[in-house]
Amino acid sequence: MFADYALSQRLERAEAGANAAFVETRARLAPETGATWIEVAGTYAMFDAPDSPVTQTFGLGMFGEVTGHDLDLLEQFFFERNAAVHHEISPLAHTSVWPLISSRGYAPVEFTSLLFLELAAPPPPPSQGLQVRVAMPAESALWAKTAAAAWLSDHPEMAGALMPVMENVFHVEGVTAFFAEKDGVPIATAALNIRHGVGLLAGGSTVPEARKLGVQRALLAARLRYASAAGCDLAAMGALPGSASQRNAERSGFRIAYTRTKWRREVPAV
Repeated sequence: MFADYALSQRLERAEAGANAAFVETRARLAPETGATWIEVAGTYAMFDAPDSPVTQTFGLGMFGEVTGHDLDLLEQFFFERNAAVHHEISPLAHTSVWPLISSRGYAPVEFTSLLFLELAAPPPPPSQGLQVRVAMPAESALWAKTAAAAWLSDHPEMAGALMPVMENVFHVEGVTAFFAEKDGVPIATAALNIRHGVGLLAGGSTVPEARKLGVQRALLAARLRYASAAGCDLAAMGALPGSASQRNAERSGFRIAYTRTKWRREVPAV
């Protein structure tokens, strides 16, 4: 499998579908949020809340030319909900995207390396006294609390938006949540979202006092075994370029497909 346009299309569509399912679940469980999504020219635009990390687009320019009218519709979707526009764009997107982004004053705010792995023999189970298991529905509050505690230690600015996202995970079709435990105590969380034969790895977080114990590698291996058993032929994940997450993935055989850029445009002043 090559890191080409076809692979980028598959990864972007899988991630877009996963986020659309998340938003549909939010709309069902918390209709007062106004959570919704639309598709414009193959681009999925999701709204969860103005400050939610889910509020953005995926797939811009991956399914053909993008016109100014297309971008108008996408921007209107966010601006009407008082949300800044975030487009997370593959470098393999159609060339029509870049002049539009440049002319409208977007600024780059984040980079994410997309990594992929063809699933074959599942990796071995964890060692070092760690236990990794699927989280049960009755443990949704504990999972959300553990995940949020780990994330907020690094991203305190996300305090208002994070807990609703974490609590929603258990209710999304196709998502399986995992705990890592040491001596019976949850110390890390992660999630697996299966879409069209792709096992999307996300939500990996470890409480500060349990870091550097190989916890995330153990969670990664467990999710790969689960995805393989569920019939996935491909696993994928995003990571900050040069991060420990990227290193853990590469040690497990993942390759970088490409590095995606997130572009932001603020809500226009009235």
